[in-house]
Amino acid sequence: MQRGKGMKFVGDSRVKINDRMPNKPKDYTEYPGKTEAFWPDFLLKEWMVGAVFLIGYLLLTVAHPSPLEAPADPTDASYIALPDWYFLFMYQLLKYSYFSGAYNVLGSVVVPGLAMGALALMPWLDTSKERRPSKRPIPVAIMLLAVSAMVYLTWESVDSVNWEVKSTQGKITDKHLGLLPDVEVDTKSDGYLIYEANSSCIGCHGGDLAGVSGPMLLGNELTAEEVQEVIVNGRGAMPGGMFEGTDEELATLAEFIAGLKEQ
Repeated sequence: MQRGKGMKFVGDSRVKINDRMPNKPKDYTEYPGKTEAFWPDFLLKEWMVGAVFLIGYLLLTVAHPSPLEAPADPTDASYIALPDWYFLFMYQLLKYSYFSGAYNVLGSVVVPGLAMGALALMPWLDTSKERRPSKRPIPVAIMLLAVSAMVYLTWESVDSVNWEVKSTQGKITDKHLGLLPDVEVDTKSDGYLIYEANSSCIGCHGGDLAGVSGPMLLGNELTAEEVQEVIVNGRGAMPGGMFEGTDEELATLAEFIAGLKEQ
């Protein structure tokens, strides 16, 4: 007989076979403040709520993607930098006199530190097993204060921004794409020297006249008289009376700008 043939395995009746316990949570009704098992009932509900919010955020990012702006230009002093919407309340807080300037540390470190510290210490600040808000005054008061402050400061920040002007800033122009008109600029001419000497001109239209916060002057279709009219009286977002110089210099500047026609 070959080795291993004829061998049989038998069970021992003295060894008790434990039946698998069904995945059924315990009855917590006899314990105050507990109505369900943490695993899997409570965690499953938490996961479901988190999944709903995650899907909502994903849909928002698809429907309203982040805007693509031009590269940062440190010479553009008129650009208003704004944080993302969820940090606007902190942006607004730093505008107040007692949270900015000499008190900047208070607004940027102390107040956020207290808020984060209260959030981290919440399990020790409130050890109650009650679920009713009226029975948990400390965490409810802190949460209502934080939410109210965030909503108010966010609203104030949004209301104080000129969104019409902000929408025109940071746009990708032909200058950024390298599609500039074929215009030869004589940087040694009297007109350019007058233009360069006026900070309001070069600050808005740039040293290359391709525009910064103001429009591009290269390839314009204006006459010298129309240019002079715009400089004196302004147009659109450009205010009038910004030129610093004599009438002769103004006429020279207008002739220079009007001559920036495409070849």
